[in-house]
Amino acid sequence: MLSDIEIAQKNVMDEITGVAEKLNLSAGDLETYGKYKAKISFEKLRELQNKALNPSERGKLILVTAMTPTAAGEGKSTVTIALGDGLRHIGKKSVIALREPSLGPCFGIKGGACGGGYAQVVPMEDINLHFTGDIHAITAANNLMAALIDNHLQQGNELGLDPRTISWKRCVDLNDRALRNVIVGLGSRIDGVPRESHFQISVASEIMAIVCLSKTISELKERISAITIGETYARVPVTFGQLKCTGAVAALLKDAIRPNLVQTLEHTPAFIHGGPFANIAHGCNSINATLCALATGDYVVTEAGFAADLGAEKFMDIKCRMNGIHPDAAVIVATVRAIKMHGGVAKADLSHENLEAVKKGFANVRCHIENMKKFGVPVVVAVNKFVSDTDAEVALVEQLASECDSTAVLCEGWGKGGEGAVALANKIVELCDSECDFKNIYSLDSTLEEKIETLAKEIYRADRVEFESKALKKLKAYDAAGYGKLPVCIAKTQNSISHDKSLLGAPSGYVFPVRDVQLYSGAGFVVAFAGDIVDMPGLPKAPSALNIDVDDNGCISGLF
Repeated sequence: MLSDIEIAQKNVMDEITGVAEKLNLSAGDLETYGKYKAKISFEKLRELQNKALNPSERGKLILVTAMTPTAAGEGKSTVTIALGDGLRHIGKKSVIALREPSLGPCFGIKGGACGGGYAQVVPMEDINLHFTGDIHAITAANNLMAALIDNHLQQGNELGLDPRTISWKRCVDLNDRALRNVIVGLGSRIDGVPRESHFQISVASEIMAIVCLSKTISELKERISAITIGETYARVPVTFGQLKCTGAVAALLKDAIRPNLVQTLEHTPAFIHGGPFANIAHGCNSINATLCALATGDYVVTEAGFAADLGAEKFMDIKCRMNGIHPDAAVIVATVRAIKMHGGVAKADLSHENLEAVKKGFANVRCHIENMKKFGVPVVVAVNKFVSDTDAEVALVEQLASECDSTAVLCEGWGKGGEGAVALANKIVELCDSECDFKNIYSLDSTLEEKIETLAKEIYRADRVEFESKALKKLKAYDAAGYGKLPVCIAKTQNSISHDKSLLGAPSGYVFPVRDVQLYSGAGFVVAFAGDIVDMPGLPKAPSALNIDVDDNGCISGLF
């Protein structure tokens, strides 16, 4: 059996200009990066934005989310790509919109993020590694800001910025736990002002969020200027704009704000742009990529990170709310294997039929179906097929989904590509033609505390929220400073609906602990940290890097 990377390397790609023609884009609308990758020109980007922001001119938007992840795997990206290809199989003009993979998971524990089997986006190695340099540009811009802040301290600190309050972190797009907490400025007087500092992974940075939420360079600069970097000794907030260096940071991001165009193995166009994590950031691809897809396709298939309690909720309450869009239908990706793990089956025993575990574990899927319905979005369950699934287990999942007033559809995209997702594609077209009464889960007029409590109770099924005193004090300060009407972005484990990764299935009635909060005034939301989640992951005992290699011809192996 061929590995994912071997399948991708055997694929014969169309030149990107030919892929663009399927979207009525000309060579002049592109800036090519070799034969198979391109960015959209600023002129065409503005034209597509204007079209997509008119509800009567844009395509249907389909959000792919999932049940809570397990070590058995769910395959959300695979199903997203297969569905895009499947819609083309039934004669629909489909476009895919995905996030860019982070190097952290590629070399850490998760592996690549370009789909799998015969449902992949290509060139897979390029997309998984450096791609068009977007994440590197974001890293450089973030760290330029950090250098400018420390230089301001060194050169006299005209603003009276209290070093103890500086909240801006440096970043790197790798899993490196040793950088979570560092001391900078050690040495002699000319080496800087000593202070405690921190690193986070690039895809969790506020700059990544800003790039993904900004439509224009002007908006990008406004958001960068609005970033809160700390307080003066008199406890007055300081924004980055006060350093008067916003233009330099934006210059590093001028290309990173433009979406990237690639293709699937079946040559379906795919916009891949932006890569925020959904467990610690807002977890959606860029608004520019989504708008380009909506302006050029009749059906746009996008995904949000992890499960419906994380990426999908943030997609609705942050990205959609900020831009006046909403999904016309949602897909919850599930596997029989993952359902059985949530039902208490060990990974080593997942290949054995176990209907009782399917019944018990389906409670997790049910929660996510209910989550999507709370937003008024029609939903279908895509059962990502594994060879070990039995007919009885699949039939039981279909029955249980029906009892939730939903439908479960078998998807065999991994083994059959778009052909294996035709049934799912037909169901999605049906759902997109049905009524969607979209609504957000909370009002922006609620207090920040109330928004967090609403999410904890309505989406995570907690009984109540327990705020640590530090978090509560900061929330009250944000409200007093005029930030109380911002949406919230919960940072928590992806491995449970709750804050505790050991609580599988559908936990409820527990206390949801918020230990800290952080203002992302440029991105336009407040991050609340629950449980032991951190924004700089560490490497596992046996990282994926152990399996990756490259030969003298530049051929990479082991990427996934």
